[in-house]
This record gives sequence, structure tokens and C-alpha cells, in this order.
Amino acid sequence: MTLVVNYKMLNVPDPVSVAVDALGPSWSWLAKAIKLGAITGLTSVILVLMYGQTRIFYTMARDGLLPKVFARVHERFKTPWINTLLVGLITASAAAFFDINTLGDMTSVGTLAAFGIVCISVMWLRVTHPDMPWGFRVPMYPVLPILGIVSCFSLIFTVETRVLQFFAWYVLGSIVLYFVYGIRNSRLQRGDTSEA
Repeated sequence: MTLVVNYKMLNVPDPVSVAVDALGPSWSWLAKAIKLGAITGLTSVILVLMYGQTRIFYTMARDGLLPKVFARVHERFKTPWINTLLVGLITASAAAFFDINTLGDMTSVGTLAAFGIVCISVMWLRVTHPDMPWGFRVPMYPVLPILGIVSCFSLIFTVETRVLQFFAWYVLGSIVLYFVYGIRNSRLQRGDTSEA
């Protein structure tokens, strides 16, 4: 894209559109195809993420970390319908009340935190459960997990302060939910490892 337009023109929510529009009217068919592909791609990613989140809530509820209402499956469609409504409502509200940059930063912070926590978990499990059977090998251990932790958490602090504050409140709320509800109702905490 920087070969088509100056890089300063690409600091917009739709840089691909800006670049293909700069090709001129004779390339309008390409611009339309690229814009349609971008919309289709983004829509499918959002739907997959929403679908995945409903299943995460379902699994957490089955394990006792969330109230059982989130493990309820629709009689006809066999899907966690309450989760689907809740995630759809939250997503629609976020799209209505937050700007695209804030939503992008929130998504990035959440993803980076998850990746950083995975790196920490790999190292922690290696120390606390050295005899555990591993389904994968971590190359360059412990250098790679340490680099992952440092890079993820350093990137988190490049976003706006208000996004970090929101994320801090979100994490605090999650911790409170776990200690108020989840730890008491966790099937794993009770030693129940059977399928729910």
C-alpha cells in the first residue's frame, strides 16, 4: 500500500480502501472487490469470535466457574442460547458506544494478555508439574516464553490510559467473580474430574 500512496495517508480506519481508491476510476472494480472481501473477512472473524466466546462461557459454566444458567442448551437448536444472546448484546452495545480505535485497542490488550499468560503458564507448569505428559515441545525453552512474556506485556502498555484502566477493572472484576463464585463451585476444586 505504501507504494501506491504516502504512508501518512494510511493512518485511517480503512487504509486498504484509501490505497485502492488512489488507483483511479479505471480500477474501481478492484476497489469494490477488495472492499467487499474486507467486509466479508471482518464479518466472518467477528462471528467466529462471538461463537467461540459462547462456547467458552458454556464450558466455564459446566466446570462450575460460572452459574449453571450459562450451561443451559436450547432444546431445539442444541446451542448455549443464553450465552449467544448475552454475547450478541455485549458485542452490539460495544459497537454502538465505543469508537473503532478503542475497540481495537481493547481487543489487542486482551489478546496480548492471554498470550502472555499462556507463556507464564508454560513456565509455571514446567516447574510445578515436571512429570506431566506434554503434547508439544517449546523450542528454546525458557528463552522463548520469557521473550513472549516481555513482548506481550510491553506492547500492552502502548495503548491509551483509558483502555488500560478499563482492562484493569475487567481483570479485577474477573478475579472478584472467581473468588466470590468460581472457586466455591469449581468441579476441579472439589476433585470432580468426570465429564459434566
